[in-house]
Amino acid sequence: MIRNKRRVSKTSVSQTSSIDEKYALRALELAGLGIGLVSPGPLVGCVIADSAGNLVGEGTYVYDEVEHAEVRALRQAGESAKGGTAYVSLEPHAHTGRTKPCTKALYEAGIRRVVCPCEDPNPLVSGRGFAELEEMGLEVSKGLLREVAETLNEKFFHWHRAGRPFVHLKLATSIDGRIATKTGESKWITGAVARERGQALRHGNDAILVGVETILGDDPSLTDRSGLPRRRPLVRIVLDSTLRIDPKSKAVLSAREVPLVVFAGINASLEKRESLAAAGVEVIQFETERPELQKVLDELRLRDLQGILVEGGGKVAGSMIDERLVDKVSFFVAPKIIGGVDAVPAVGGNGIGKMTEAVGLESITCENVGDDFEITGYPVYRQSLGETV
Repeated sequence: MIRNKRRVSKTSVSQTSSIDEKYALRALELAGLGIGLVSPGPLVGCVIADSAGNLVGEGTYVYDEVEHAEVRALRQAGESAKGGTAYVSLEPHAHTGRTKPCTKALYEAGIRRVVCPCEDPNPLVSGRGFAELEEMGLEVSKGLLREVAETLNEKFFHWHRAGRPFVHLKLATSIDGRIATKTGESKWITGAVARERGQALRHGNDAILVGVETILGDDPSLTDRSGLPRRRPLVRIVLDSTLRIDPKSKAVLSAREVPLVVFAGINASLEKRESLAAAGVEVIQFETERPELQKVLDELRLRDLQGILVEGGGKVAGSMIDERLVDKVSFFVAPKIIGGVDAVPAVGGNGIGKMTEAVGLESITCENVGDDFEITGYPVYRQSLGETV
């Protein structure tokens, strides 16, 4: 099931029949089956209904299998597609890229009407697909479940609109906001169900980012252990100004099997860089004391990494928030009190001086995950009193 994290426009739904909403939701569910299998492309699903409103074809886009969801659904529908309706979760493309235009495929199959929630943000596609369908004489209905569709593809949309990867900050905290005790112990703050949900978040992203303190303190493998298929390995990113990372850590020892990229500062020694490189680690060194976060994201964009999951620790989380680079947050909160002024806070950084400067959240969801709670939302950054960005 797709959970709508944002409100659906009642107007767009009321202007369309209940069967349209049913099949539009099914197209979004089919699109969701591509999680882990489409990046750097978008999640796309398609449903074909015949002229009587019966479902006759379904398709899900998978990047490595090249064929688009529309083509798969049309093949399943066969002759039944003539005079029917195509429900597509994202605007069909009109250009020739890795595949032939889906607009042409829909037209040649005899589709009469296309129901689609939103335009594709890719400049090669945006608006052109809808325009070509209308020029061919097809009826195009836009806007149904738009917010649900854009949330499902939020990484892809952000990638094109903001020109950088989508950053999702995930933290497991006690109810008093600690991510580790005063001795540094953090296993386990949350329970097994919450940790399983965390693995699902890893599966839905292209890379996971942590600071070197997390490697030194927890020695995590930072891998996707969801058990679900993915077309590209989860890229592990470590911010480590002076290359303090332990050569015998799990992350380094597995670098030849799972990509590990370490961002260092100008003071990192050549000897350490060469040692890590010999172990299969890619080291990127900046000409500044610390890796600049915006430049880190710029580098990750060049690698076609759309979604970055930031998992730790408090210093990295604070710096990301300070620089307004976090696009979504998920706090897994355990009903435990750790206490202590020396316990590790969930979010470090510079922080704020006034409550009016606090980062708010919108489109919030709160769910029980086992004995814990998951609170997810989208940050609202305030420049000054009464002004948001």
